[in-house]
Amino acid sequence: MSVLSKLLEGKPLGKEEWLSLITDTKHAEEIREEACRKRDEIYGRKIFARGLIEFTSFCRNDCYYCGIRCSNRNAGRYRLSSGTIFETVQKGYEAGFRTFVLQGGEDPYFTDDRLIEIVSGIKASFPDSAVTLSVGERSYESYEALRKAGADRYLLRHETADESHYMKLHPASMSFSNRVRCLHDLKKLGYQTGAGMMIGSPYSSYETLVEDMVFLSELKPEMVGIGPFIPYKDTPFRDNERGSVELTLHMLSLVRLMNPHVLLPSTTALGTADNLGHIKGFEAGANVIMPNLTPSGEREKYLLYDGKKITEEEAGENIEMLRRELLEHGYELSLERGDYR
Repeated sequence: MSVLSKLLEGKPLGKEEWLSLITDTKHAEEIREEACRKRDEIYGRKIFARGLIEFTSFCRNDCYYCGIRCSNRNAGRYRLSSGTIFETVQKGYEAGFRTFVLQGGEDPYFTDDRLIEIVSGIKASFPDSAVTLSVGERSYESYEALRKAGADRYLLRHETADESHYMKLHPASMSFSNRVRCLHDLKKLGYQTGAGMMIGSPYSSYETLVEDMVFLSELKPEMVGIGPFIPYKDTPFRDNERGSVELTLHMLSLVRLMNPHVLLPSTTALGTADNLGHIKGFEAGANVIMPNLTPSGEREKYLLYDGKKITEEEAGENIEMLRRELLEHGYELSLERGDYR
């Protein structure tokens, strides 16, 4: 039995088998077609839109690849008030959105009490909506309290599952073991949990991607975010090359085949690295997009990497333009909750 046949039948793969699939260019088109077929069997041609609200650009961490790292004195810093967050959700709800992603740096200002107030307020006013949080590493007790307040999903990309590689991308104050602990805590608490990695980050290799696939196959997250590494001018990696768009698309397809039910975004980074990145992502098996609802004026400050797309189809206010674009490529934009099936 070929390695691809084993993957298609849902059989576990060893590291050498993953390596052969990741480096396989001969069967790349077949892998892509099978990924789309699997997605369509489960979710149809729907692309689920999540309203993204980047509510704080303050962060206590100093990740070497990130534009809002705490040591970057050139970063534009802001915090949205709870009132502004609520108003933004209300506008998004009136536009049809039924999932809201509250994303920010690890900002100590947003304590459990403040986040609980925000999440519970959204759920009380818009009970048919899903709330996704993406606010980094927290304690089990914090995750538990936020879950009880009504948070449905949590995004926490592991970035790389190779511990030695992780240490090259992050300061000594951060650890791979704590990132993994957080992801397992989220799964235990019943969140629809999202992990994910950068493709082509500094010091990465095909072997580090193998570790990612082994890790994801064991964690079984409901969501996986994959995007190419894009350098930022105010980080130590400013001169490193971008990650490969083609390899990113190939990894999207492999993740879809490994976990056919996964909710798989065509990320902003992919759309930034390639003008047709979003569509190419869907043609590789992705089925989620996150239009940006962050208020204009602040949106431009939340820069994790150079050249981030913040206009046109990325903007939540241009949802009808996005709908038409997807329709032209045979996809249906869906603003429903779009839960993991």
